Amino acid sequence: MIGPGGQIPGSFVGTGFHWVSCGPDAPFYNPRKRTSRKAGQHMRIWLRNVIVAIKTVSQGMWITLWYFLQTYKRKAFTQHFEYPELPVPVKPRYRGYHRFDLTTCIGCDKCARACPVDCIYIEKIKNPVGKGFRVNGFKIDYTKCMFCALCVDPCPVDCIFMGSTYDQSCYSRDGCIVDFAKLPVEVAWGQASLNPTSIASSKLQVEPVWTKPPDPPPPPKPAAAPASPAPSAPAQT
Repeated sequence: MIGPGGQIPGSFVGTGFHWVSCGPDAPFYNPRKRTSRKAGQHMRIWLRNVIVAIKTVSQGMWITLWYFLQTYKRKAFTQHFEYPELPVPVKPRYRGYHRFDLTTCIGCDKCARACPVDCIYIEKIKNPVGKGFRVNGFKIDYTKCMFCALCVDPCPVDCIFMGSTYDQSCYSRDGCIVDFAKLPVEVAWGQASLNPTSIASSKLQVEPVWTKPPDPPPPPKPAAAPASPAPSAPAQT
Protein backbone atom coordinates (compact mmCIF):
# COMPACT_ATOMS: atom_id res chain seq x y z
CA MET A 1 0.00 0.00 0.00
CA ILE A 2 1.43 3.36 -1.10
CA GLY A 3 0.87 6.30 1.17
CA PRO A 4 0.62 9.97 0.31
CA GLY A 5 3.79 11.46 -1.20
CA GLY A 6 5.13 8.12 -2.43
CA GLN A 7 5.63 6.48 0.97
CA ILE A 8 5.04 2.95 2.16
CA PRO A 9 4.04 1.97 5.67
CA GLY A 10 6.97 0.60 7.66
CA SER A 11 5.36 -0.48 10.93
CA PHE A 12 2.37 0.25 13.07
CA VAL A 13 3.00 2.64 15.95
CA GLY A 14 0.06 2.97 18.28
CA THR A 15 -3.01 3.38 16.17
CA GLY A 16 -1.38 5.00 13.10
CA PHE A 17 1.18 4.05 10.44
CA HIS A 18 4.92 4.67 10.58
CA TRP A 19 5.89 5.81 7.05
CA VAL A 20 9.33 5.17 5.58
CA SER A 21 10.44 7.37 2.71
CA CYS A 22 11.33 5.48 -0.44
CA GLY A 23 12.02 8.36 -2.81
CA PRO A 24 15.19 8.68 -4.91
CA ASP A 25 16.82 11.06 -2.42
CA ALA A 26 16.03 8.96 0.71
CA PRO A 27 19.15 7.55 2.50
CA PHE A 28 19.57 3.80 2.44
CA TYR A 29 19.29 2.19 5.91
CA ASN A 30 20.83 -1.25 6.47
CA PRO A 31 19.94 -2.59 9.94
CA ARG A 32 22.31 -5.59 9.53
CA LYS A 33 25.35 -3.33 9.20
CA ARG A 34 24.51 -1.51 12.44
CA THR A 35 23.93 -4.81 14.27
CA SER A 36 27.28 -6.21 13.10
CA ARG A 37 29.05 -3.02 14.25
CA LYS A 38 27.56 -3.34 17.76
CA ALA A 39 28.46 -7.03 17.88
CA GLY A 40 32.08 -6.20 17.05
CA GLN A 41 32.23 -3.62 19.85
CA HIS A 42 30.77 -6.07 22.35
CA MET A 43 33.26 -8.74 21.28
CA ARG A 44 36.23 -6.37 21.77
CA ILE A 45 34.97 -5.38 25.24
CA TRP A 46 34.54 -9.03 26.19
CA LEU A 47 38.04 -9.95 25.01
CA ARG A 48 39.52 -6.99 26.87
CA ASN A 49 37.75 -8.08 30.07
CA VAL A 50 39.05 -11.62 29.67
CA ILE A 51 42.63 -10.37 29.24
CA VAL A 52 42.38 -8.08 32.26
CA ALA A 53 40.94 -10.89 34.38
CA ILE A 54 43.72 -13.30 33.40
CA LYS A 55 46.37 -10.64 34.08
CA THR A 56 45.06 -9.66 37.51
CA VAL A 57 44.62 -13.28 38.62
CA SER A 58 48.14 -14.10 37.47
CA GLN A 59 49.57 -11.15 39.40
CA GLY A 60 47.65 -12.10 42.55
CA MET A 61 48.62 -15.77 42.37
CA TRP A 62 52.29 -15.14 41.59
CA ILE A 63 53.45 -15.67 45.17
CA THR A 64 51.34 -18.80 45.51
CA LEU A 65 52.66 -20.19 42.23
CA TRP A 66 56.22 -19.39 43.30
CA TYR A 67 55.86 -21.31 46.55
CA PHE A 68 54.17 -24.13 44.69
CA LEU A 69 57.20 -24.49 42.44
CA GLN A 70 59.57 -24.28 45.42
CA THR A 71 58.02 -27.39 46.96
CA TYR A 72 59.84 -29.46 44.37
CA LYS A 73 63.22 -28.04 45.46
CA ARG A 74 63.10 -27.99 49.27
CA LYS A 75 62.76 -30.83 51.75
CA ALA A 76 59.50 -31.80 53.36
CA PHE A 77 58.48 -30.09 56.59
CA THR A 78 58.79 -33.31 58.58
CA GLN A 79 62.39 -33.70 57.40
CA HIS A 80 63.36 -30.41 59.04
CA PHE A 81 61.44 -30.86 62.31
CA GLU A 82 60.96 -34.34 63.74
CA TYR A 83 58.06 -33.58 66.04
CA PRO A 84 57.84 -34.12 69.00
CA GLU A 85 61.52 -34.96 69.48
CA LEU A 86 62.53 -31.82 67.58
CA PRO A 87 59.67 -29.31 67.99
CA VAL A 88 59.12 -26.41 65.68
CA PRO A 89 60.73 -23.20 67.00
CA VAL A 90 58.43 -20.25 67.53
CA LYS A 91 59.03 -16.53 67.47
CA PRO A 92 59.40 -14.51 70.70
CA ARG A 93 56.06 -12.75 70.14
CA TYR A 94 54.19 -15.97 69.37
CA ARG A 95 50.75 -16.09 71.02
CA GLY A 96 50.41 -19.57 72.47
CA TYR A 97 48.81 -20.92 75.63
CA HIS A 98 48.82 -18.46 78.50
CA ARG A 99 51.28 -18.07 81.35
CA PHE A 100 49.64 -17.10 84.63
CA ASP A 101 51.17 -16.12 87.98
CA LEU A 102 48.75 -16.91 90.79
CA THR A 103 51.00 -15.33 93.41
CA THR A 104 50.68 -11.92 91.75
CA CYS A 105 47.03 -11.90 90.65
CA ILE A 106 44.82 -9.53 92.64
CA GLY A 107 41.49 -10.71 91.19
CA CYS A 108 40.57 -7.41 89.55
CA ASP A 109 38.63 -9.12 86.66
CA LYS A 110 40.09 -6.72 84.09
CA CYS A 111 41.33 -9.56 81.88
CA ALA A 112 37.93 -11.26 81.97
CA ARG A 113 36.13 -8.04 81.03
CA ALA A 114 38.55 -7.39 78.18
CA CYS A 115 38.08 -10.84 76.66
CA PRO A 116 35.92 -10.50 73.50
CA VAL A 117 34.67 -14.12 73.66
CA ASP A 118 34.18 -14.42 77.46
CA CYS A 119 36.47 -17.41 77.86
CA ILE A 120 38.06 -16.38 81.22
CA TYR A 121 36.28 -17.35 84.44
CA ILE A 122 37.61 -16.09 87.78
CA GLU A 123 36.47 -17.44 91.15
CA LYS A 124 37.44 -15.29 94.10
CA ILE A 125 36.45 -14.57 97.67
CA LYS A 126 37.24 -11.86 100.13
CA ASN A 127 40.64 -12.61 101.56
CA PRO A 128 40.03 -13.80 105.15
CA VAL A 129 43.58 -13.09 106.31
CA GLY A 130 44.28 -9.72 104.75
CA LYS A 131 43.19 -7.15 102.25
CA GLY A 132 42.00 -7.78 98.69
CA PHE A 133 40.74 -11.04 97.23
CA ARG A 134 41.85 -14.64 97.21
CA VAL A 135 41.66 -16.24 93.75
CA ASN A 136 40.30 -19.78 94.07
CA GLY A 137 39.91 -20.42 90.36
CA PHE A 138 41.27 -18.94 87.14
CA LYS A 139 39.85 -20.93 84.23
CA ILE A 140 40.37 -20.36 80.53
CA ASP A 141 38.18 -22.21 78.04
CA TYR A 142 40.44 -22.88 75.06
CA THR A 143 37.54 -24.10 72.96
CA LYS A 144 36.49 -20.43 72.80
CA CYS A 145 39.82 -18.59 73.14
CA MET A 146 41.08 -17.02 69.91
CA PHE A 147 44.54 -16.07 71.27
CA CYS A 148 44.08 -12.36 70.63
CA ALA A 149 46.17 -11.30 73.69
CA LEU A 150 43.65 -8.61 74.61
CA CYS A 151 43.68 -9.98 78.18
CA VAL A 152 47.38 -9.20 78.62
CA ASP A 153 47.46 -5.42 78.31
CA PRO A 154 44.78 -4.50 80.89
CA CYS A 155 46.45 -6.47 83.71
CA PRO A 156 47.78 -3.93 86.25
CA VAL A 157 50.22 -6.39 87.87
CA ASP A 158 51.45 -8.23 84.73
CA CYS A 159 50.41 -11.66 85.94
CA ILE A 160 49.23 -13.03 82.59
CA PHE A 161 51.16 -13.37 79.34
CA MET A 162 50.96 -15.32 76.10
CA GLY A 163 53.27 -18.32 76.20
CA SER A 164 55.01 -20.36 73.52
CA THR A 165 53.21 -23.69 74.04
CA TYR A 166 51.01 -24.69 71.13
CA ASP A 167 50.24 -28.40 71.61
CA GLN A 168 47.63 -29.43 74.19
CA SER A 169 46.09 -32.49 72.63
CA CYS A 170 43.32 -34.13 74.63
CA TYR A 171 40.51 -36.63 74.15
CA SER A 172 37.63 -34.59 75.57
CA ARG A 173 36.47 -31.01 75.72
CA ASP A 174 36.99 -30.99 79.45
CA GLY A 175 40.73 -31.12 78.81
CA CYS A 176 40.49 -27.81 76.95
CA ILE A 177 39.38 -25.97 80.11
CA VAL A 178 42.51 -25.14 82.09
CA ASP A 179 42.31 -23.93 85.69
CA PHE A 180 45.58 -22.13 86.27
CA ALA A 181 44.84 -21.76 90.00
CA LYS A 182 45.05 -25.56 90.36
CA LEU A 183 48.25 -25.96 88.33
CA PRO A 184 51.63 -25.94 90.05
CA VAL A 185 53.19 -22.51 89.94
CA GLU A 186 56.27 -23.81 88.12
CA VAL A 187 54.00 -25.15 85.36
CA ALA A 188 51.59 -22.23 85.10
CA TRP A 189 54.26 -19.54 85.28
CA GLY A 190 57.71 -21.04 85.71
CA GLN A 191 60.15 -22.71 83.37
CA ALA A 192 58.19 -25.95 83.03
CA SER A 193 55.94 -26.00 79.99
CA LEU A 194 52.21 -26.50 80.07
CA ASN A 195 51.38 -30.11 79.19
CA PRO A 196 48.28 -32.32 79.07
CA THR A 197 49.51 -34.46 82.01
CA SER A 198 49.68 -31.52 84.40
CA ILE A 199 46.28 -30.29 83.19
CA ALA A 200 44.74 -33.69 83.88
CA SER A 201 46.32 -33.74 87.35
CA SER A 202 44.92 -30.29 88.11
CA LYS A 203 41.38 -31.64 87.68
CA LEU A 204 41.87 -33.55 90.96
CA GLN A 205 42.79 -30.45 92.93
CA VAL A 206 40.10 -28.85 95.05
CA GLU A 207 41.89 -25.91 96.60
CA PRO A 208 44.19 -23.47 94.82
CA VAL A 209 47.87 -24.39 94.95
CA TRP A 210 48.77 -21.06 96.54
CA THR A 211 46.93 -18.77 98.93
CA LYS A 212 47.97 -15.38 100.10
CA PRO A 213 49.59 -15.57 103.56
CA PRO A 214 48.36 -13.24 106.29
CA ASP A 215 49.83 -9.80 106.33
CA PRO A 216 52.75 -9.44 108.75
CA PRO A 217 51.95 -7.52 111.90
CA PRO A 218 52.96 -3.88 111.81
CA PRO A 219 56.27 -3.11 113.50
CA PRO A 220 55.96 -1.88 117.08
CA LYS A 221 56.01 1.83 117.51
CA PRO A 222 59.15 3.17 119.20
CA ALA A 223 58.74 4.17 122.82
CA ALA A 224 58.25 7.85 123.35
CA ALA A 225 61.30 9.59 124.87
CA PRO A 226 60.71 10.99 128.39
CA ALA A 227 59.99 14.68 128.40
CA SER A 228 62.84 16.76 129.80
CA PRO A 229 61.87 19.10 132.71
CA ALA A 230 61.36 22.70 131.74
CA PRO A 231 64.12 25.09 133.01
CA SER A 232 63.07 27.07 136.03
CA ALA A 233 62.83 30.84 135.76
CA PRO A 234 65.43 32.90 137.74
CA ALA A 235 64.19 34.39 140.99
CA GLN A 236 63.58 38.18 140.93
CA THR A 237 65.08 40.34 143.70
